[in-house]
Amino acid sequence: MDDAAREKIMKTFKQGAKVEISRFKGLGEMPPAVLKETTMDPAKRTLLRIMAAPETRAETSNLVDSLMGKRPELRFQFIQENASKVEELDI
Repeated sequence: MDDAAREKIMKTFKQGAKVEISRFKGLGEMPPAVLKETTMDPAKRTLLRIMAAPETRAETSNLVDSLMGKRPELRFQFIQENASKVEELDI
């Protein structure tokens, strides 16, 4: 967390207040109440349409299938091949 984010949190919450931060790998892990107040609330969500350039559509489609598909070994392979390229990791 960077200093600006930390400062914003400190201003938002009273000192000594209990703050709980949750992270989810995907929407399927989120409790229905959290989904309703975040992802499913039209006032709080942004939908973007992404279009790949015609010359990269096949490659893009394969990559999306590898990362989002039903074969976890493809995601694992992608992570192994690209982990050394990561410069910042937010975990």
